[in-house]
Amino acid sequence: MAFLLLSYPERGAVWRRVFHEAGEDLWVGTDEVRDAAAVTHLACWQPPDLSAYPSLRVLLSVGAGVDHMPPLPPGVALVRTVAPGIDRMVRDWVVMATLMLHRDMPTYLEGARQGRWQQHPVRLAASRRVGILGLGRIGRLAAETLAGLGFEVAGWSRSGTPLPGIETHGAAGLDAFLARTDILICLLPLTGSTRGLLNAGLFAKLPRGAHLVHAGRGAQLDMAALSDALDAGRLASAMLDVTDPEPLPADHPAWADPRIVITPHVAANTDPEEGARHALAVLSAWRAGRPLPGLVDPEAGY
Repeated sequence: MAFLLLSYPERGAVWRRVFHEAGEDLWVGTDEVRDAAAVTHLACWQPPDLSAYPSLRVLLSVGAGVDHMPPLPPGVALVRTVAPGIDRMVRDWVVMATLMLHRDMPTYLEGARQGRWQQHPVRLAASRRVGILGLGRIGRLAAETLAGLGFEVAGWSRSGTPLPGIETHGAAGLDAFLARTDILICLLPLTGSTRGLLNAGLFAKLPRGAHLVHAGRGAQLDMAALSDALDAGRLASAMLDVTDPEPLPADHPAWADPRIVITPHVAANTDPEEGARHALAVLSAWRAGRPLPGLVDPEAGY
């Protein structure tokens, strides 16, 4: 049995230290692989040709996302990294983006570029209805934080599982959820049912002049539909951490649109130490025959 990490040197150094402190061996990089048939656990972001590791049992994504992973051979479990730091970093970005759109920062940023001093009306947070698509760990954390800031917060998830203190909607309640949402936040995983979800039809169900905060996955957003919705006044502004395509080409018109603020998929990065400790937890659970933390349901896609 061997655990192999394929990543950049800085992450490898931290993982090696954490594994050593736990009394576990770790191979870092393919140059350290003494016997490919011994590799049972592989951690990476972009996976290699998995057929090179015939004994592989667990493929671990070093990030929270797994939609970039290829189909796995039979008997190989897919695990995503579960780390408190990821949840908090994405929550922080979402709260920042929501506050920026709430306080009309795209308008002020454009005014600053033009050297224009112009004030705009300020709304109370309590008058702004925020809606969160996706109520996983990050969605729940964002909902609780934004509610604590005074926003009227609702959430939507396929299951509609109730969240204390937050108005929740299930699969059948999407239209009602959208109709009451002034700032829409997308935190959904990328699945067959969420690909292309943020499109013209969905934008038309939001109140006129709504705003979009997108930190899910780029392929969920129809960029052309976003531009059309902004031009039509259906949406007032958007803040994106993910785009389609990604990375967004330098000549893409969204960069120059003053109504859109873009960050290059930086809402969160996995802390190397937290990632290593999660990997050890996965290894321990696998040895004991317990459920693997972060195990991905291949049917659901997350």
